[in-house]
Amino acid sequence: MIVDAAVAVWTSDAGVPVRLVWNGTRYSVSDTPTRLEPEFDYAAMTHPPRVALGWRFQATNAERHEVRVFDVRLVDARRDEWCLVRVYD
Repeated sequence: MIVDAAVAVWTSDAGVPVRLVWNGTRYSVSDTPTRLEPEFDYAAMTHPPRVALGWRFQATNAERHEVRVFDVRLVDARRDEWCLVRVYD
């Protein structure tokens, strides 16, 4: 499911996601996150691309017994703002 919504993400000291809160539900990262490479439309590009840090990871909510895969992108590093791009059930 494509989401495109703000989400709260907590990271380790190395900047790797360790948990997130989405729709009022807390998920803990339960597998090794994978760095997402930027997606560019080089044919339409007129300026250098903005590189957004992104991650894909499996996360679990123990209370609801839910396991999902999330794609998140860092929108603003100074303000620690993240966007949830996609959720896989």
